Amino acid sequence: MEIKTIQPFLRYFDNVRERTLRVARCIPPDRVDWSYAPDKFTLGDLLRHLAVAERYMWAENVQGHASRYSTQGPELAASLEEIFAFMARLHAESIAIFGKLTDEDLARKCTTPGGELSTAKWLRAMVEHEVHHRGQVYIYLAMLGAATPPIFGLTSEEVRAHSVAPSKPPRSACASTLSLSFGKQNFRHPKRRG
Repeated sequence: MEIKTIQPFLRYFDNVRERTLRVARCIPPDRVDWSYAPDKFTLGDLLRHLAVAERYMWAENVQGHASRYSTQGPELAASLEEIFAFMARLHAESIAIFGKLTDEDLARKCTTPGGELSTAKWLRAMVEHEVHHRGQVYIYLAMLGAATPPIFGLTSEEVRAHSVAPSKPPRSACASTLSLSFGKQNFRHPKRRG
C-alpha cells in the first residue's frame, strides 16, 4: 500500500481498527488480565499497547517529536469498558494529528525509535503493528475457548463451501517444472534447453 494522500489512508485505518475492536469485544470481561505466560502481554495490555503506541509513538513521530510511549499497564485503563474508552480517546487524538498531514509531510522522513524512514512508510508500519497484535488477541481467545468473529464475514469453512474444488494438474506437469541441480545430476525447467 502506497500512501500518497492522507484521507484514503485514514478511512482504511479506521476499518482496520474496527476489525480489531470486533474481536476485542469477544474478550470476556473477567479475562482482561489473562496471559498465556508470566511477564507476557495480557489481553488488556495488548489493547492498551495498540492505543498508546498509536498515539504516543506514531502520532508523535509524524509530528517530528520523539516517542512518548512509556507503559501499557492497567493503571491507564483497568476494565474492558475503560480500555475501550481509552482506545477511542487516543485513536481520535491520533486521527486528528494524522489528518493534518499534507502530501509533502507523507513523503518527508520522520525519526522513529528504530531510525528514519518516510512518514508514509511509518504509517504503513502502524497498520502492520495493529494487525500483528490483533492476531495475538485471536490466538489468546482461541486458547481460552472463546468464540471469535471471522475477519471478513466468512469462516474458512464457509469459504470452502462456496468455492469450486481446484483441479489437480497431471503429475508429470508438476515434476517437469523444477529446475534443480544435485551433484552431477541435473533437472531442468521444461522451457530451458541444453
